[in-house]
Amino acid sequence: MNDNVISVVAALIRDEEGRVLLVRKRGTAAFMQPGGERDPGESDIAALAREVVEELGCRVAESSARPLGVFECAAANEPDHRVRAAVYAVDVEGPVIPRAEIDQVVWVDPRALPDLPLAPLTRDHVLPLAGIGSP
Repeated sequence: MNDNVISVVAALIRDEEGRVLLVRKRGTAAFMQPGGERDPGESDIAALAREVVEELGCRVAESSARPLGVFECAAANEPDHRVRAAVYAVDVEGPVIPRAEIDQVVWVDPRALPDLPLAPLTRDHVLPLAGIGSP
């Protein structure tokens, strides 16, 4: 595998109004999907469930993960790196509270985006998917 490619899992989380949850990690500017790298031997779903609990304090609802695809683009916070993300739509249970390295969470309408700096994966792949159809 190319050392400049970071392999991650990412969650598309929506609320009842169809808004999409974005997070900003401490010391960074870009908003992105919650998620992160898999631990050795960890499945995509297990990694997503772990990252959501660590970053947001809520839980992925059992059997709610729906694969949306694998996307590769420029990494938001690592110069000269690319990110390869397996993206899943998931439902969460419990309150969303920024934890661990998360400084800020926002809910955005994928059809009427606020003026926020967005990670390439979020801007080019996830939000266009989220803006299609109903929540």
